[in-house]
Amino acid sequence: MKTLTIVSPAYQEELGIEKFCSTVIEVMEPLKDLYDYKILVVVDKCVDRTLDILKEMALKNNRIQALGMSSRFGHQMCLLAGIDHSDSDLIIMMDCDLQHPPSLIPKILEEYNKGSDIVYTVKKSYNSTSFFRRWSSRSFYIFLNWLSQVPIYENASDFRLITRRVANIFKTQLRERTLFMRGLLSWIGFPTACIEFDVPERFKGESKYALTQLFRLALYGVLSFSKKPLRFATLTGFLFAAFGFIYGGYVTFEFFMNESKFPRGWTTLAVMGSIFSGIQLLCIGVIGEYVGAIFNEVKGRPHYIVEEKINN
Repeated sequence: MKTLTIVSPAYQEELGIEKFCSTVIEVMEPLKDLYDYKILVVVDKCVDRTLDILKEMALKNNRIQALGMSSRFGHQMCLLAGIDHSDSDLIIMMDCDLQHPPSLIPKILEEYNKGSDIVYTVKKSYNSTSFFRRWSSRSFYIFLNWLSQVPIYENASDFRLITRRVANIFKTQLRERTLFMRGLLSWIGFPTACIEFDVPERFKGESKYALTQLFRLALYGVLSFSKKPLRFATLTGFLFAAFGFIYGGYVTFEFFMNESKFPRGWTTLAVMGSIFSGIQLLCIGVIGEYVGAIFNEVKGRPHYIVEEKINN
């Protein structure tokens, strides 16, 4: 019998966490002779009753486990915590808002049994996501795949299965703090399968992933998998420096050969000064993001801190 842990990050999910756990149990009970399963919910620090509800449920069902984080560490770090605290043969990661349908779990397990170490899912259609969010997500994947040498699957979600040998790589080797798990799983390169699914409506509540958090995740993806922005900054600096030298030569020629027409050129100087300053600040900002990522790595702080464990 294989052991299986279903890892689910949660933040402010008191309205839906009980329904999520009961739905997963309904799906898994027919498979309990094949898989010794448990549900591990990693609760990012929140002010609602999510963790209290899980405590009550865990008293009635020892298949339900929980980790309470000491602070807000974010979705990706909660997934990493779930991997670190699981010793199962298989791990399925999924969100607890029921937009990752538990009914898909048997199909994911079928793909695993065909020989895949990673089974990821791709969103085929959306029922409630706004047009702007769908457009921005598609644009991000196009942009990231153009930058990165590692293919990132468009519309890939955090609903996926990994085997123990993949989990062990995250536990012992891939300990990045700018964690972009979708890219890292592609980078690992083990046998992979893909399943498409339609995204259902949220059971309760609203998405906790604000646009600023989505932007941060996108930034982590770029920082983790591409040096092209740095090369772009270098090339841009070179081109503008070359233009500056050419323009300087032109101004010098005008000064000596055409008895100076400079009073008419102050607008040009102002515009060019603004453009050069903007490009310089942009390049410094790009470099600063990479330096900031290095700074976070060398500090060596823990990726997360667990405050409380339930049935774990």
